[in-house]
Amino acid sequence: MINIVLFGKPGAGKGTQAEFLKGKYNLTHISTGDIFRFNIKNDTALGKEAKSFIDRGDLVPDALTIKMLQDEIEKHEGTAGFLFDGFPRTVAQADELDTFVISKGWQIDATIGLEADDDILVARLLERGKTSGRADDQDEALIRNRYQEYNEKTAPLVDYYSKQGKYYAVDGIGSIEEITERLSLVIDSLN
Repeated sequence: MINIVLFGKPGAGKGTQAEFLKGKYNLTHISTGDIFRFNIKNDTALGKEAKSFIDRGDLVPDALTIKMLQDEIEKHEGTAGFLFDGFPRTVAQADELDTFVISKGWQIDATIGLEADDDILVARLLERGKTSGRADDQDEALIRNRYQEYNEKTAPLVDYYSKQGKYYAVDGIGSIEEITERLSLVIDSLN
């Protein structure tokens, strides 16, 4: 089993790359965004609560995110591995994830950070917002608020995973194929 955390700022291409990597490596893609959208679309209690934070451009609190994530993982116990997209977002979530996967007899094998300049990412999100219908992708102030939250809460994960020897930075600028190849080189080196 191989478990990979894919992270980067909103718009870095995590979801796009996850689609390629899950097929290539037979991984179960766990996207907190997808989990949130499912719960919101189905008007669950967890979904209603998550929506109130997302609509303000804020991160969903750890306890709520972790509950949704654990429920989703339990649905895929026989998988060859997980590709975590958008989780963990804080050191507290990383601790929770480590505790949870260890309780299953697993580990996080690598954390891969897609890195890109903020201005490029803002332009990507504004473009995505034209077709996604997501309010948080249509307002530059909300996008920049998300980046501020990321810098304060998520960026410390670089140190967290670097200390474990599990952090790999990948340039997130270029064609989809070029970025997929860079990610594949990292994953292939884990075997």
